[in-house]
Amino acid sequence: MAAMQVTDFVVLLVEDDADHVLLIQRAFAKANLVNPLRIVRDGDDAVNYLSGVGPYADRTRHPLPSLILLDLKLPRKSGLEVLSWLRGEPNLKLTPVVILSSSAETADIQKAYSLGVNSYLVKPVNFGDLLEMVKSIGMYWMILNRNVALPPPKSPPPTKAGSLPT
Repeated sequence: MAAMQVTDFVVLLVEDDADHVLLIQRAFAKANLVNPLRIVRDGDDAVNYLSGVGPYADRTRHPLPSLILLDLKLPRKSGLEVLSWLRGEPNLKLTPVVILSSSAETADIQKAYSLGVNSYLVKPVNFGDLLEMVKSIGMYWMILNRNVALPPPKSPPPTKAGSLPT
């Protein structure tokens, strides 16, 4: 399978569990998602990264993400607090956010959607299911979805009336 990549499409993973980080990195590699995956381990670091402050001030090394994968249960600031802050930031509020959580609690799901999450996914228990989820995330968010942070796809060259592009 060819690697799936959209130029300049950076994914920010906000996850405090080192085992989950490793599994997600492995799933990205096995799914041939070669887009840069940036990782922060708590809610404060997520806000700092997105704000471009402190160690994240260099946007060449720490570019703004085109997609955020956000855990709910984080140290310092919860995923819901990060999401609430993000949706209040004029330059960041349209960045797609996918919650990746172990919680399937209705209250967590409702709160996430009320704060403006784009998608809520429950982390699978086994690696095969995680791999399929990551492949789906890649296909939908990186290939099919049109993101305001990215330029529109290049149009195919014009064809003669009535003919199909080759």
